[in-house]
Amino acid sequence: MYYIELAVAIIMELLGTNLMKLSNGFTHLWFSIGTLVSYGLCFFFLSLSLKGIKLNIVYATWGGAGIVLAALVSYFIFHEQTSGLQIFGIALIVVGVIIANLAGGH
Repeated sequence: MYYIELAVAIIMELLGTNLMKLSNGFTHLWFSIGTLVSYGLCFFFLSLSLKGIKLNIVYATWGGAGIVLAALVSYFIFHEQTSGLQIFGIALIVVGVIIANLAGGH
């Protein structure tokens, strides 16, 4: 159950980040409101996941997944270019999150 709550937190963080981009510096009301609501839900579900998963694992997974998913959205939805070096860096983050999860347990 705690990993489901973590997954919801990750999805809400990704949604909030993309709505923030669409808010254009909080100049578009509905995107701005969506950003705030999404981040509120993100932190709520993140706090629930901390009841059963260690902080270092939650934060590494949340941050790593957010980086990877944001990079994918920026490339496929917003058509932002990504270099090979950036992809390599993101791959290192993924490897780090996997190692942290394997070594950290619950």
